[in-house]
Amino acid sequence: MKEEGRAECGGPALYEDPDFRCVDASLFSGSSTPLARLQGDITWLRPQEICPSPALFPSNISLGHAKQGLLGDCWFLCACTFLLKNKQLLNKVLPEDQPQWGDSRYRGCFHFRFWQQGHWTEVTIDDRLPCINSALCFSRCHSPTAFWVALLEKAYAKLHGSYERLWAGQVSEALVDLTGGLAERWSLGDFGSEEEQRTAQDSDQVRRKRLDLNLLDPVKDDCALSCSTHSTPGGLTELDQYHALTVMEWLDVKTVSGGEVRLLRIRNPWGRRYWGGAWVWRGAGWDSVAPDCASELQARVAEGEFWLDEAEFMSQFDDVTVGYPISEEGYLKSIYTGNLLTHSHQLAGRWVKGHSAGGSRNCGSYGSNPKFWLKVCERGEVVVSLLQCRKWRNTEKYAQTPVEDSNNTKHQHYQAIALHLWKVEKKRFNLSRMLNKPPRASTHCHAYEREVVLHGQLEPGFYLLIPSTYQPGAEARFLIRVFSSSSISLSAMKSPAPPLPLTADSEWETSYFCGSWVEGKTAGGSRNFLSHWQNPCFPFTVSDDPAVTSGVNVRVTLHQSRPDTDLHPIGFHIYKVLEGQSEQMLSRDEEPVASCVPHCYTQDVSLACSLPPGVYSIVPSTYQPDCSAGFTLSLARRIQRKVVKSQERLGKAVQEVSHVSVMQS
Repeated sequence: MKEEGRAECGGPALYEDPDFRCVDASLFSGSSTPLARLQGDITWLRPQEICPSPALFPSNISLGHAKQGLLGDCWFLCACTFLLKNKQLLNKVLPEDQPQWGDSRYRGCFHFRFWQQGHWTEVTIDDRLPCINSALCFSRCHSPTAFWVALLEKAYAKLHGSYERLWAGQVSEALVDLTGGLAERWSLGDFGSEEEQRTAQDSDQVRRKRLDLNLLDPVKDDCALSCSTHSTPGGLTELDQYHALTVMEWLDVKTVSGGEVRLLRIRNPWGRRYWGGAWVWRGAGWDSVAPDCASELQARVAEGEFWLDEAEFMSQFDDVTVGYPISEEGYLKSIYTGNLLTHSHQLAGRWVKGHSAGGSRNCGSYGSNPKFWLKVCERGEVVVSLLQCRKWRNTEKYAQTPVEDSNNTKHQHYQAIALHLWKVEKKRFNLSRMLNKPPRASTHCHAYEREVVLHGQLEPGFYLLIPSTYQPGAEARFLIRVFSSSSISLSAMKSPAPPLPLTADSEWETSYFCGSWVEGKTAGGSRNFLSHWQNPCFPFTVSDDPAVTSGVNVRVTLHQSRPDTDLHPIGFHIYKVLEGQSEQMLSRDEEPVASCVPHCYTQDVSLACSLPPGVYSIVPSTYQPDCSAGFTLSLARRIQRKVVKSQERLGKAVQEVSHVSVMQS
């Protein structure tokens, strides 16, 4: 486990977190939400200063559910509800046997764990909580003496950099962060306009748009289910913005006429009832079922809960988010079949502009995207997810600043992403031919989601996975995760991704060179040093292609194999090999015909240039001599050949889920 937040809580004095202090910077980040109105009104108190006998959980666990305060994080609170259904997960996020108030070991701090990009990260906080008039102003439990929700919310705010960064988000993201599993978001709304229906070529999208709750019947008691609204339905008289709620249960009830009606019990994080449909207390719907059944169901309703039937549910809400169940052994359970997915693998990757950010299948550069081999050993159910890193720029350990992207202002945190999968004969594999064929499975359209999920029953064999962004050149880190009911293996394609084509009317033939700088041998440094000529040398030829008459015809990318935290400054020069001269023995006074300098502390440097026909040699180097590292050179030469084309459309944008009214009490 990666422990990034562990801190010392010992000593006689109560712990005060130096990384997430009780100041405005921990509350606000740009003051871009109505939360900014609270500046100057908030004080920080420990639970024993708020009530006489605080505890993490109440004796009546139903009073431990979250109640939303002045912060618009209903999406996070819906995910918290799922933890109360799964004690194993709750203990993972909030480890047991932590000293509480009244314990002699209590020092004013608590430890939490969140799943982040493939591993569990520990976050330590002190227990000073934001209050107004000596009462919690953000999320709390229904029991005024229980504090697990308020403390978990603070730890999650620390992970994000401030409370205000929790104002809007997706239930699916919070579910993954709290479980380490998967979650999918499906639409309940109309399929779209007549034009959208006519141009859609995605049967899976149609099925998801028209969700049938029967699909989830195998996992109805174990999965997490949340619903959200993006408008003002007839029954939600207090809603005028996005809001997420939790589906606590659903069941089929016999009616007095001999039929059946499906009822769903919904929990509102606001902690009060507001539904105006047929199944409110003394509503007309209850007349259709037996009185004893009606009484029993109405008795299940806790504060903030209400019943509604399936027809109301499908018409009044816009989206549902389904979190995959997790077994006691820690295995994911498929929401499609109920099967345990007992095999799993994950690999990290990144899209790099000019090297491996090839864009969608509409682009001739699509084949330069990162590629992964998936080997399926026997027929089974396979779920593959592509999860991208949120575009934070870390300025301090937890205080993070989002990267502003002038080309993506509406969705500045995420790229539009998709995942495609082809079944291939590995020994006869030809990338160009394969990309001209329809994929075996895909997520169908690029979407501004943190994570997209692909599902299918796969036969034994090799499959090629290609994750992509919609726009070429869009950069991000990502994680590929595969879960399967049968034995599988996952590996990155050994050869690096080819550089991007620079025009749309031709393709690029790519060569790959692997090498290393070795101290005292081949780590000669830059041209400032006499040892420069000890660096590895890679010859290549530019042919006289009559179809290529002008413009860039060569692109070179140098990639060093070192972690981001320990990079060398790198660059390269391209030299013309004169007639009669050895390709490996260049003249010491030879001037380069092209250079990628100055040397930069980065994993990849690229140069696009136009070279006349002839023989050339690339000399990659670090700035200083004797800096050891492995590296890869990819060389793309422009050739005349048809480009792969497709007619992909960008998926609809994600709606952020939030409650945006601010109420002071």
